[in-house]
Amino acid sequence: MSKEAQVSAPRTRNRWGEGERLRGEILAAASRLLSELDGEDGLTIRGVARTAGIAPASIYQHFTDRAALVAGLTDHEFARLHTAMEAAEGRVDSGDVVGRVRAMLHASCRFAMDNPGHYRLMTANGPPRTAPGVRQAGPLADVIDLLVAGFARCAAAGVALRVPAERAAVIAFVGAHGRVALFQNSAKHTDADSVMSFVDEFVSLVFA
Repeated sequence: MSKEAQVSAPRTRNRWGEGERLRGEILAAASRLLSELDGEDGLTIRGVARTAGIAPASIYQHFTDRAALVAGLTDHEFARLHTAMEAAEGRVDSGDVVGRVRAMLHASCRFAMDNPGHYRLMTANGPPRTAPGVRQAGPLADVIDLLVAGFARCAAAGVALRVPAERAAVIAFVGAHGRVALFQNSAKHTDADSVMSFVDEFVSLVFA
């Protein structure tokens, strides 16, 4: 029996109406596979199918091609990041508005450092282009909106900002993103703590 058959055999077929469950399993498998690869170039329909324990044809029922699978995986990873940031914020006392912002940024940095391939995939193309004056939409904008709300709570609590909450959120996210990029390009990856320290110092500059 081939290795592929051995991997595929244990999985049971989803019952009728469980298509979304299978879609989620496919994306989870793609996420696990990406963790084992050097980059998204090695992410294939057949490889994801082996990891999920299904036939490649089952993937095509949910994703028309590899590009659609990668796009779905990108959204899946942003959802994971969004959840991690919300959870981190929720663990901080509601009265500590600045601490809640820092917790979200720390969670974002930890996610990026723990999942370098995923994070590169998520940020490879930058934010989507929109017409002047039109608010950006998409999973990255949703993540930044968490920070916008956090900085808005700071302002409402009397913690003065040097710039509007929307601008503060972008500045903080871009600063954290840049520091993480330096970490990922480092040969030894030994300065994780300094990433968090930098984020704290950088965020403090946003406050008046």
